[in-house]
Amino acid sequence: MGPPAVSVVVPAHERPARLARLLDALAAQTLPPERFEVVVVHDCAGEDSARLLAGHELAHAGVLRSVRLAPGTGRPSVQRNRGWREAVAPLIAFTDDDCRPHEDWLASLLSAAHGVPGAVVQGATRPDPGEEHLLARPLARSLHIDPPGLYGQTCNVLYPRALLECLEGFAEHLPAAAGEDTDLFLRAREAGAAVAAAPEAVVWHAVTVPTLGEAVRGLVRWQHVAYVVKRHPQMREHLTLGVFWKPAHARLALALAGLVLARRRVAGVPASAALAVPWLWSEGRAHGVRALPARLVVDLGEIAVALRGALRYRTPFL
Repeated sequence: MGPPAVSVVVPAHERPARLARLLDALAAQTLPPERFEVVVVHDCAGEDSARLLAGHELAHAGVLRSVRLAPGTGRPSVQRNRGWREAVAPLIAFTDDDCRPHEDWLASLLSAAHGVPGAVVQGATRPDPGEEHLLARPLARSLHIDPPGLYGQTCNVLYPRALLECLEGFAEHLPAAAGEDTDLFLRAREAGAAVAAAPEAVVWHAVTVPTLGEAVRGLVRWQHVAYVVKRHPQMREHLTLGVFWKPAHARLALALAGLVLARRRVAGVPASAALAVPWLWSEGRAHGVRALPARLVVDLGEIAVALRGALRYRTPFL
């Protein structure tokens, strides 16, 4: 029958239940199974994921292959590179083990890729409809992406294999998963690759609700976004005032400046109160007044992590 038209590469780490949902969604694709393969690269310590991968219907059909790394040694960049190099198709579609593609996902990606040969194809990503109700919680996290976008997130993107070989894949020197997908995407664009949008190629992304402690502990990896900004200065066009990672950071920096100027008054109001209004209004409107303490902790943590990255990579970034 010849090689498949597209290979799906998935990095996986200790989420067997979500991985099972992903595999079931891939098994339900409208693209005939002989036209695609799935390569899962995982570093799971337990046997749940290994048993799932060995026993899934896609494995029995010869569509699914898995690569197991030593527990805890994998990072998404390493796993994705291993996956696409193990793959055999000329087109490589990436998604993650906390995602669930629509049944027409692969067919839509292929259609867009054939329409613009050699292009990077970006699909659309939405919060999982079955978990969308969780978004009302203050620290809820998911993804909503309309293609084409700036960041090239690997939850839903397709690359020609030849382009990955030319670019030598994802940068593996970053010690954590933060921005390596954007770095690859921008390097592809700088190399002259076109970008094709495939809004009908939909992936549903999980909604997670960490505790405040979990949210704060998970921030440290984002310091490496500063590296991507330094390597690709054009990203500053999309930063607030060319420096701030998120608009909330700029508003919070203004509020912090108000603390320094606490004795001064702005239009008869203490500066500490007046300069805090933009952050309070924006965050309160977006997340609710009760969420403000948690949002304050997270935003302060993000600014601290961004500053750490700015110092590490010697580039202005907050």
